[in-house]
Amino acid sequence: MIFLKSESELELMHRANVLVHRALESVRRAARPGVTTAELDELAEQLIVEGGGRPAFKGYRGFPATLCTSVNDEIVHGIPSSKVRLREGDILSVDCGAVVGGYYGDAAITVAVGGISEEALRLVEITRQCLEDAVEQVWPGNRLGDVGAAVQRRAEAAGFGVVREFVGHGIGRSLHEDPQVPNFGRPGTGLQLKPGLVLAIEPMITAGSWRVRIDEDGWTARTEDGTLAAHFEYSVAVTEDGPRVLGFEES
Repeated sequence: MIFLKSESELELMHRANVLVHRALESVRRAARPGVTTAELDELAEQLIVEGGGRPAFKGYRGFPATLCTSVNDEIVHGIPSSKVRLREGDILSVDCGAVVGGYYGDAAITVAVGGISEEALRLVEITRQCLEDAVEQVWPGNRLGDVGAAVQRRAEAAGFGVVREFVGHGIGRSLHEDPQVPNFGRPGTGLQLKPGLVLAIEPMITAGSWRVRIDEDGWTARTEDGTLAAHFEYSVAVTEDGPRVLGFEES
């Protein structure tokens, strides 16, 4: 079922996303060689709780942490650990969610740990651009296929793979709502976008094959061929005036 949000609901989602982006920015600054992903997780949780929110991922379907921290060939759902210490040249994808007043926020970034390779830098930048391209399609009357096609077009033109197994999603009173938001598709197809719909758009792009394998922990998804992966995400509201990235503009 598709749920369209009122202005008051969007305001709560904006507040949740403010906390998410605040946590992600703090993690970005703290992600240096020698730091563990568990330390980053503790930092994010503290910021969310102090801001009056609740971590959205912790306990969700049994997930044990506030952040998903995915390093190098890990695509999504990496579990923070005191045993995972960041190294110079790593790329780290960080996914974070928060709940405020019963409404969810969800966003992700990929950050460089120290100096990274040209290949890694290009992958991260193209993935970020994929997200920006997708956001530009979030207008009333456009369709989900327009959003996915924008991601696919940018990524594949750069020679990168687009993950099929994981997709974006609607978001609101639940972390995952209808509709699913693939990062591939045909323009002019799929659900028509209407004001009040909020989409968590999250390109997951690889430097090689788009195929995925899951670790024994049942969570961590990584590239089947061991190539690098990057991930960016915004929660984006459809409005009469176009896309509104929640958590950024002043409330």
